[in-house]
Amino acid sequence: MTIGKRIKYKREELSYTQEYIAKHVGCALQTIYKYENEIVTNIPLDKIEKIAEVLNVTPAYLMGWEENPDRLKSPNITEEYVTFPVLGEIAAGYESEAIEDWGGETVDVPISYLKGRNKTDFFVLQVKGDSMYPLYHEGDKVLILRQTTLNYSGEIGAILYEESMATLKKVEYATGEDWLRMVPINPNHQPKMIEGADLEKCRVLGIPKLVIREIK
Repeated sequence: MTIGKRIKYKREELSYTQEYIAKHVGCALQTIYKYENEIVTNIPLDKIEKIAEVLNVTPAYLMGWEENPDRLKSPNITEEYVTFPVLGEIAAGYESEAIEDWGGETVDVPISYLKGRNKTDFFVLQVKGDSMYPLYHEGDKVLILRQTTLNYSGEIGAILYEESMATLKKVEYATGEDWLRMVPINPNHQPKMIEGADLEKCRVLGIPKLVIREIK
């Protein structure tokens, strides 16, 4: 198996998108595409090391020097965590009313995941629907950093639109223009354009920072 095939195999095994890998490696999406499809075969060592870190394997595995891909780190056992209420659901789709009531469910998040921020800077919502699959699954709990703006076009955000509809989507926009496009990852779902006066009913709730998934 070539290095490109190994990258693709592990990425798909982890349900990561090429965009996700590119963002965390610090390169263009097209670069990861070229690596996986062997358009570029002479991959710089620093990129191999970063890709291996994201995929939780060793550089030697990607290079084909060892067969065992596992590079599991010893767990850091700690009792330092923060408890969040799970505040209803956010649709990974459209036409779902924003639900902010609390049904009593909570999740515990290691305090280190807050990166020095206060607990009040975050909230947790549960995903409903499959439009963001495979990055987000139905039933996932998502730790969201409260923000009123996105950091860049194409970032995934929790968005409130039409005053009471909530969704988790990749959001595309152009600075200075009167529109935004909410884009699902699942190709079975269509993007939704928000423009003109409808933008006044649309706001950013925050940016997802952690997915908590129950393995069944």
